[in-house]
Amino acid sequence: MHADAPVTQRNGWAWCACAAVLFGAATPATKLIVDDIGAVALAGLLYLGAAVAVAPFALREARPTATLRQRSRLLIAVAFGGGFAPVLLVVALDRTPAGTVSLFLNLELVATAVIARVFLKEHIGQRAGLGIVIVVLGGVVLAGVSEAGVATGAILVAATCLCWGIDNAITASLDSYSPSQITLAKGVVAGSVNLSLGLVLHGVPAARFVFAALAIGALGYGLSITMWITGARLVGAARGQVIFALAPFIGALLAWPINGDRLTATIMIAFAVSLAGVIVVATSRHSHVHAHEPREHTHPIDRDDPHHSPDVIEVLEGSHHRHLVFSHSHEHLPDIHHRHGH
Repeated sequence: MHADAPVTQRNGWAWCACAAVLFGAATPATKLIVDDIGAVALAGLLYLGAAVAVAPFALREARPTATLRQRSRLLIAVAFGGGFAPVLLVVALDRTPAGTVSLFLNLELVATAVIARVFLKEHIGQRAGLGIVIVVLGGVVLAGVSEAGVATGAILVAATCLCWGIDNAITASLDSYSPSQITLAKGVVAGSVNLSLGLVLHGVPAARFVFAALAIGALGYGLSITMWITGARLVGAARGQVIFALAPFIGALLAWPINGDRLTATIMIAFAVSLAGVIVVATSRHSHVHAHEPREHTHPIDRDDPHHSPDVIEVLEGSHHRHLVFSHSHEHLPDIHHRHGH
């Protein structure tokens, strides 16, 4: 990140970094209760906890004016990100050390970047692409010496990352909904479905474990998801996920004192390689002359951002506004204002 970066861009990196800290801590915390609650029920409780955390904010916001396409995309994001992914992750945690699972979660960066580039045409660039490859190499280092049980867990985490990659790429572009509204939808729908199935499969867990799961979900999922969406709208899904890739490192480090997972030389090497990839992507630059077409969406208005100057936007209600046609040249990222072709 550069010192002369726009305020909104710097804010985007900060939001994604805070999200990474919260989610990183959630992985070893979840490991503590995974043996006491069935995988499906635990996944449901984590997302219901997320819904509880953001509900007060989401319900105070204006009712979204989303198109059928945006509503369909939100449904897909809820199914993959809130339905399939947490179940796969909890099953992986049941079979694999929390620290190892945390580092394998860096594959989410790769999945997000590929999906964002191929399906959403998000600009990646050579330097960012190189950084993503380096992160993959970190995962190869970790997986190359895995035991059979760890290898099974790695496959489950890879599937988790694919689901979250689909979710990430979609939610970063859902500008008809606020971040808290998206998180609430995920939490209520996916959480209710998974919890209902989990209760049928595994019965009712003890109350103390239910409250623990809700608390982990509120912080590690509810606030984390909302923060990530806020940041990814400012720096793009792929780059937002690059900063979020710090979460596995945080999880692996915390798994040592929390879960007693040993920090092996392999984990440390994978950590170093992946962190180098994160740094490469975060320092990539891109600029060119581009035109902004008329569009209407909802997100905080930053008066220091040239895209929000009075002559180029029309404020409709609160943070809901309409952008007018204009062209200019500056360094930018594939945020919600720059989803154009290159």
